[in-house]
Amino acid sequence: MVQDRPVRVERRLSAILAADVAGYSRLMHDDEEATHAKLTGLLARGVEPAIAEHGGRIVKCTGDGFLAEFPSAVEAVRAAMQFQSRINELATGDAEDRRILFRVGLNIGDIIVEAHDIFGDGVNIAARLESIAEPGGICISQSVLNHARDKVNFDVEEAGEQILKNIARPVHVYRIVIDPGRRTAAPKTEGPALALPDKPSVAVLPLTNMSGDPEQEFVSDGIAEDVITALSRYPSLFVIARNSSFTYKGRAVDVRQVGRELGVRYVLEGSVRKAGNRIRVTAQLIEAATSNHVWAERYDRDLADVFAVQDELTEALTTALAPAIADAELRRAMRKPPGSLDAWAAYQRGLWHLSKATADDDDTAEKFFRQAIGLDPTFGGSYSALAL
Repeated sequence: MVQDRPVRVERRLSAILAADVAGYSRLMHDDEEATHAKLTGLLARGVEPAIAEHGGRIVKCTGDGFLAEFPSAVEAVRAAMQFQSRINELATGDAEDRRILFRVGLNIGDIIVEAHDIFGDGVNIAARLESIAEPGGICISQSVLNHARDKVNFDVEEAGEQILKNIARPVHVYRIVIDPGRRTAAPKTEGPALALPDKPSVAVLPLTNMSGDPEQEFVSDGIAEDVITALSRYPSLFVIARNSSFTYKGRAVDVRQVGRELGVRYVLEGSVRKAGNRIRVTAQLIEAATSNHVWAERYDRDLADVFAVQDELTEALTTALAPAIADAELRRAMRKPPGSLDAWAAYQRGLWHLSKATADDDDTAEKFFRQAIGLDPTFGGSYSALAL
């Protein structure tokens, strides 16, 4: 009997570019035909020529974006900078709320290649980088920077280590500065940052309705409102009121700007998508000052009773968020070790007992944390651990 040979999987090392339109669902809801026509024109006049000129190919379009592949990181960066600048020029005359701007993520990876698609961690990371890019901006991984920085003239802003959803290891991220003049002028328009309260603070932004159905807006808004109400019951948290956080509804905003304007350390953002009788909610908790993702999750539910599902999703989100914020506060406090080695030792012993999660160990952990505070009252980690 002749055995079939296993099908050979084609792999290659490529530079991957992922892009999508910021606020696409809102733009389509406001005017479907005009948005579609404008996007088609921008792709034809700005995006496709730049990609072809630099040896790339568009692997597939995704409705509000596209995935492209390049044999060179240098050419991928050049193409991205070229078409972002061109799109910005073409959109200059448009009203602010009607402007089409792309978010772009670039990564290098060993990918699986099929006729009309590409797969692999390299592709997934590029897509995640695109999701945290600013409208009109480009986020790149460390590997892209290493290959392109001495061959292409561009400046970057460091975004630090980012925890990206479904990616095993943190990715060091950089933002390409496309318009240096805009970067230096930006601080002049910013108001003074609000002082942070003396306990962990969070703003829950309106969840983006990705369903394309305006009638589903009440579901996304209802979940966000219920999460705000539920988190407000935690005395250890400072939660921004709905009237303040919902001023960002329908706007493409930078979480760092939200943190400055609302005086919060953490921002929760996400989206709601409905297909048939299924609903999917994604949420990300971000440290505003650094734009680091500290927690992310996706929830899929059957939409039999919309209010029951809304309650279930709210409970799931709230139950996960409170410990995530406490854990993030603990990690943040640990970035600055105490001046006293004895305080550090007591703190570490307290953490060990806290991890055992028994009543006796909790009591012992509390004693060690109080001992650490007595030895070094300036070390915030002991206070955070004691509160936890």
